[in-house]
This record gives sequence, structure tokens and C-alpha cells, in this order.
Amino acid sequence: MSEPYGDRPAEDPPYDGHPLVAAARRLAADTLAPAAERADREGVDPATVAAVKASGVLGAAGPAAYGGAAAPAPVVREIAEVLAGACCSTFFVQAQHHTPVATLAAAAEGTPVREQLLRPLCDGTLLSGIAFSHLRAFPRLPVRVTREHAGWRFDGRVPWYTGWGLNDLLMLGGATEDGEVVFGVVEARAQPGLRATEPLELAALSGTRTVGLELDGLVLPDGAVALRQPYEDWAAADRPKNTNVNPAVLGVARAALDLLDASGDEAAASTAGVLRERLAAVRKDAYALLDEVPAAERIADRLAAKMRAYDVMRAATTAAVVAGGGRAVGLDRPAQRLAREGMFLLVQGQTADVREAHLAALRG
Repeated sequence: MSEPYGDRPAEDPPYDGHPLVAAARRLAADTLAPAAERADREGVDPATVAAVKASGVLGAAGPAAYGGAAAPAPVVREIAEVLAGACCSTFFVQAQHHTPVATLAAAAEGTPVREQLLRPLCDGTLLSGIAFSHLRAFPRLPVRVTREHAGWRFDGRVPWYTGWGLNDLLMLGGATEDGEVVFGVVEARAQPGLRATEPLELAALSGTRTVGLELDGLVLPDGAVALRQPYEDWAAADRPKNTNVNPAVLGVARAALDLLDASGDEAAASTAGVLRERLAAVRKDAYALLDEVPAAERIADRLAAKMRAYDVMRAATTAAVVAGGGRAVGLDRPAQRLAREGMFLLVQGQTADVREAHLAALRG
């Protein structure tokens, strides 16, 4: 495939020339895409993670005072699209990292864990994962937090943790009986009170080394705590996030359209042209909502754009398989991988509101 992560359409804004976008494209073309099928089958290689760390993308949105690039949101989104289109497994491992960076950047100056870890997280010395999606089940408490001496005790089960064996750290979230959420940072390794399950068997992105975490009296000292706040305050900020279009959806769609263009088939290229116009339109609308509208407003419009993005991704990945014929379903071919990655992205980060909107859209 020639220039698989090359020039963007003419309507794209000038951030296209940002040095981190260029770095992401080099990483995608030189390291991620050539190894994507192997990563899908065998797991993301630690050498690939080292290349991600060295590329600078882990600090894209981090504060400049701590070694980050403080890049604007369009740059961060473009990086996500490029990496997801090259190898969604690697993208998804590194995607977890940006939440701990943002959480520590928002913590008060002088917070011990912020001052200790924010710089190595921004400069790529350390890679972090996250373990807190279970908080969305509140008032159920899959992970219960209790005060213990000068620290916080975590008990329960994290159903989903990505990057075990690849990440240096993990940001763990839990909730107390009286409705306070507590986020702390701990080394991502087996230790007293923390045990990983066997890797989960997944139909897609099985290369992400995703496990469950068993917590039995894991105690984090006060100095490891990055955030404490009432659950409703946290949830009010969290709920709107997943109503937005995930840049990874657009990245996987772009990669599938690149396959169509590279096929040498006139009908495939024509299909790619039509779908690329739809992709550009939904990107424009979705990102305008992100950049110009307060996060809690126009939720219906955000969900509508999300459904359109899913439609384009499904059409693009299906077209890549159809154009490739029987050979496209071989495990050494990218079309089948992109189709399965697309399936994964349909439910990644799914909330009840998103699920209901998606099913309603499918009913027509």
C-alpha cells in the first residue's frame, strides 16, 4: 500500500503539519502498520511500546511545564486517527495513558503523585493504563474503597484492564459507600492485594493484553491519590464524553479506504471516493461539536454524529473485505483485522445512552 497515512484532504486545517502529527505518521508507517497483523494475533510487542514512548505522542496533550507538548485538541485527535488506522491494538494500549496525564495535570500543584509522575508520563519514560470504567455502574460498587490509616484500601474486581505487562503504572478508580470516588496510581504489576487474571479472550484487539484485576486489600497511601471528589461531580463530567465521535473510528475508516484506493480496482476506488466524502462530512460536524459547543450541550447532535461515524466505518471496513474477496479474510490480511477492530469500536466505552441511540439508529 503506497502512502497509507499520507496527505489529508484539502479541506483539513493547518495542524496537518504539526511535528507530532509527522512523528505519529512515521511511527505508524515504519513500526505500527508493518506489525499490525502480528500484534493482532500475538500481542503488542514491548519493542513497539518503546517506539511509542520515544515518538513523543504520549505527551501530546500534557502541560509544557512538565515536558508535554500542550498540543491543541485537533492535533491530539489527528494523532489518534493515524495510530488507530495503523494498528488499533497499539493505539488502544497507548490511548489509556492520556487520562492519567490529564488527571494529574488537573491536580493541585504540590500533590505528591503529580510532582512525582507527571513529567515521566509526559516525556514517555513511563506508560500508564487505567482501571475505572466500572465506576459507571454506581451505586453498585465493583471496586469498593475504604479509608485505612494514612491510605485507601481497594477491594473488588476490575473487569477490564488493558496493557498488562506493557504498562509501567495504572490509574485505579473506586468508590466509597458514601459516594466519593478515589483515583490513585500504582505500579502495574502483581503485588499484595493486586492480581491479574489470565488474558481475556476477545474477538478483536486480543493483542492489547487485556485482563481483569482482582483487588483484595490493595492499600494506596495518601501520596498516591490523584483525585477525590463526589461521584456525581465526576459523573457529570464523564457522562458526555462517550457521546462524542471517537477519533479511532475515523482512523479505522480511513485505513479501510486506503486499502480500497490501493487495490487497483476501479469500482473499489469509486466506492472509496464516495465514502471519503461522507467521512469528511461527519468529521467536520463531530469535531465542530467538540471544539465549539460546551461538553454537556447538544447531546442528541453528538449521538447523531457518532452514529453516522459508525455507519461510515462499517461501510468502509465491509467494502475493504468485499473488494479483497476470499483472500481478505486471511489472518495475514489487514481487511479482516480492520473489520474486527471496527466491531470492537462499536462497543468500546459504550454507555447506556450510546447503546440505546445506536440500536434506535439501526432500527431506522
